[in-house]
Amino acid sequence: MAQADIALIGLAVMGQNLILNMNDHGFVVCAFNRTVSKVDDFLANEAKGTKVVGAQSLKEMVSKLKKPRRIILLVKAGQAVDDFIEKLRRCRDLKAKGILFVGSGVSGGEDGARYGPSLMPGGNKEAWPHIQAIFQGIAAKVGTGEPCCDWVGEEGAGHFVKMVHNGIEYGDMQLICEAYHLMRDVLGMEQNEMAQAFEEWNKTELDSFLIEITANILKFQDTDGKFLLPKIRDSAGQKGTGKWTAISALEYGVPVTLIGEAVFARCLSSLKDERIQASKKLKGPQKVQFGGDKKSFLEDIRKALYASKIISYAQGFMLLRQAATEFGWTLNYGGIALMWRGGCIIRSVFLGKIKDAFDRNPELQNLLLDDFFKSAVENCQASWRRAVSTGVQAGIPMPCFTTALSFYDGYRHEMLPANLIQAQRDYFGAHTYELLAKPGQFIHTNWTGHGGSVSSSSYNA
Repeated sequence: MAQADIALIGLAVMGQNLILNMNDHGFVVCAFNRTVSKVDDFLANEAKGTKVVGAQSLKEMVSKLKKPRRIILLVKAGQAVDDFIEKLRRCRDLKAKGILFVGSGVSGGEDGARYGPSLMPGGNKEAWPHIQAIFQGIAAKVGTGEPCCDWVGEEGAGHFVKMVHNGIEYGDMQLICEAYHLMRDVLGMEQNEMAQAFEEWNKTELDSFLIEITANILKFQDTDGKFLLPKIRDSAGQKGTGKWTAISALEYGVPVTLIGEAVFARCLSSLKDERIQASKKLKGPQKVQFGGDKKSFLEDIRKALYASKIISYAQGFMLLRQAATEFGWTLNYGGIALMWRGGCIIRSVFLGKIKDAFDRNPELQNLLLDDFFKSAVENCQASWRRAVSTGVQAGIPMPCFTTALSFYDGYRHEMLPANLIQAQRDYFGAHTYELLAKPGQFIHTNWTGHGGSVSSSSYNA
């Protein structure tokens, strides 16, 4: 008897929690797992007393589904991430068989899956009316009840947007770590003081899930009554999503420098043994007691964090825009900001401002060109430069604060020294250059007097 609204295959933590979430919202879910015993365990324990039904085989699962049959596959990807080409082909192959394929990003961890995740579906648009009520029903809600879920775009767009979300998450986390490092090693703040600072910051423009949990982590005491954080080994792990974002950025030629640096910062942290050796041999600046006004420097750090965060999101949206051009997707950028506004790891008040910016101008070329963000960065600029220069003088590594500032300075320069790069390339490899007065015309100069006048064929790496 077909009574289930939707089936879900894959009963790991996320799968189980999504099923219970859908059940809470009045949908009948059929649960299935490759190891069938997991289905029985789930029905006997976590799903006890719910309307969830189980299936012992794929055939039974299909027979229990109302038409059109909706099935969520929540299984581990074979290769870390299937190439997008595969996804594109999958959409088209399945369409020919009458199957509508949707690839959806899910963010928010176990808690999100259970009580309201951020969902980023993309793929075959014809599928959306059939799954919209379920997806938006179980998604996190913000403001006056807007769901953190909307149709992202064609083919692999849902997963691409989720990947960029994770890259931005890497950047946000590293920026917070750099602020913590400055507080601890330049200002010499105690754990409780730092926790209090983050709690205060969470009442400002920085109001976000990651700032909130940072305050909680700083306050947390181990069973022996001592703070847990200083006991944790400073070697960061990664699952690869930040790395994929950085690789995509390189592939499409988009300067997503902050996420790249956040990934490299984790790589550097994992060289713990090597760093222990280096710390005994490599000298930094003389340690000096901070002589300035502590309170005003703390505000400098906060503003440096806010400005750098703006840069990171501007870069993330540049990557989304370029991917849309590459794949021919129509992406709703304001909608994406709203999808990330709640339920997910980077959820913050700040994302509402991004939504507003794209509402003001859907064709916005870059977030930094929106009046709100332009004046926000201008307001933070002096503090940002002070925080960076003080940190540099004190020998504190700040890969993301500094790369964000370099990007800002590079982006606002009408003339960059790349004219010299072009001259060098033409000098040693006859790669040609354009003149400012005649863009589009490629010229080769015989710089040495004994070179030829033949230029090399052009190619784009």
